[in-house]
Amino acid sequence: MTIRLDPVDMAACRALLKGGSRTFNAASKVLPRRVADPAIALYAFCRLADDAVDLGNDRVAAVARLRDRLDCAYRQQPMDLAADRLFADVVTKFCIPRELPEALLEGLAWDAKVRRYETLQDLTAYAARVAGAVGAMMTLVMGQRAPEIVARACDLGVAMQFTNIARDVGEDARAGRLYLPQSWLREAGIDPEAWLANPCFTPAVAAIIQRLLHAADIFYSRATHGIANLPIGCRPGIYAARALYAEIGRELERGGLDSVSRRAVVSTRRKLAVLARTLLLPQTEWAPARGLDVKTADIEETRFLIEAVAATPLRENVRPRWRPVEDRVVWVIDLFERLERRDQLQRSGSFR
Repeated sequence: MTIRLDPVDMAACRALLKGGSRTFNAASKVLPRRVADPAIALYAFCRLADDAVDLGNDRVAAVARLRDRLDCAYRQQPMDLAADRLFADVVTKFCIPRELPEALLEGLAWDAKVRRYETLQDLTAYAARVAGAVGAMMTLVMGQRAPEIVARACDLGVAMQFTNIARDVGEDARAGRLYLPQSWLREAGIDPEAWLANPCFTPAVAAIIQRLLHAADIFYSRATHGIANLPIGCRPGIYAARALYAEIGRELERGGLDSVSRRAVVSTRRKLAVLARTLLLPQTEWAPARGLDVKTADIEETRFLIEAVAATPLRENVRPRWRPVEDRVVWVIDLFERLERRDQLQRSGSFR
């Protein structure tokens, strides 16, 4: 069935995304409206949430206001904003548990407080909130609620966020932010406070960045196992998206792992090569992994998202039948766009 959303509010949300979200906006134009409209509605709310915190003078107060907006939306009394009205419709019609957007707001609150992360597990908990939660929400909008699919969306989000952090070590440090696990720095003989005051690239820092990329690769591998268990028609687009973002890590390695004094950028030529290599894989390469039970592959840091979805089944009268490739590609596009948006804000100096 088709989920109908208010056309005036939809036009307002499209206009919002048209300027600063060109990738997502372009993708939405080639998708059927029954897929694109609820995805745009959800993304518009998340985009406004990011902007409210990232661009505001009082980021803690901005998070508090977002919690009020979320509460109003879930009470079906949204604030007088197109994105809020549509968001209220989408979370109701697709039975999106409140725990998912609350997790995103919690991650934004951690950013507002310039939170540090002692261990990799702590950093994984952050990535689960700012990227995994959005991936889970978009998966529900696409009509997919199976725990193994939600878990793989979370894994891919975590992997992408780790890649982002590894790439932006220097930019983050110069803005007063430190996402690298502090215990890793101490193990390498680096005092986190002293290094943050004077960020410089050293072999020890290179080893830490490599360690984070290795952690990202584990999550990419977990996501790949899940992709391999999707129907054959769903796999090319997701493999391509996963490969493109993982390539940032490979570019970092080719540059000697120096993300303190430079920023790794994957060239258009290399992106095209990665896409060609991925999309031209023989179908046998996409065969489901033998003996793999992806249902057991969730982790502690994302389990609360998966359990929240499992506890909120889709109502029988809202079971849209959508083409499988579209179902899984859009939430990946959303993750890319959110991560790239955050990068743009950081480079412009607006992310404080």
